[in-house]
Amino acid sequence: MILPHGWPRAMANTETVMASAELPASPQQVVTALLTSDVERWWGSAETYRMIGWAADLRVGGSWRVIVRTADGRTLPASGSFLEIETGRRVVQTRRYDWDHPTLGRHETTVAYLLELTSAGTRLTVCHGGFAGFPDAAAEHAEGWARVLGWLQAHLGCRLAARAPP
Repeated sequence: MILPHGWPRAMANTETVMASAELPASPQQVVTALLTSDVERWWGSAETYRMIGWAADLRVGGSWRVIVRTADGRTLPASGSFLEIETGRRVVQTRRYDWDHPTLGRHETTVAYLLELTSAGTRLTVCHGGFAGFPDAAAEHAEGWARVLGWLQAHLGCRLAARAPP
């Protein structure tokens, strides 16, 4: 399936990762895909890892957690809390690996999801900060966000195609 949206892009400097994608869905559908158990349906692949056990209290001060199950069967927990929620426009959350990540350890970072309504759906921009002193982690996470946004784009595109009338 070819989507009429640009492929996700990501870049990093030594402190911040920026990634962006055009998504064929409303801002609310994007938020639902990112911040509910829907992540278990699309975030990952059999060759890399999958998200399982998603739980979130989606309110300012609420917490979230998920387990990453790797292709070789390891389970790696991650968690954080919600700092800002502006419905349909912006969500900011902390993020940390609750295990010793090879390039980031257990260092906490901050992820901001910025949503902009477009004529084709939603432009999602991810600003992932807190990598000062961890340049290898920033580069790795830029690659990761491009991959994740590609998975999200495909997931939302498939959902739209499944609902389209014949």
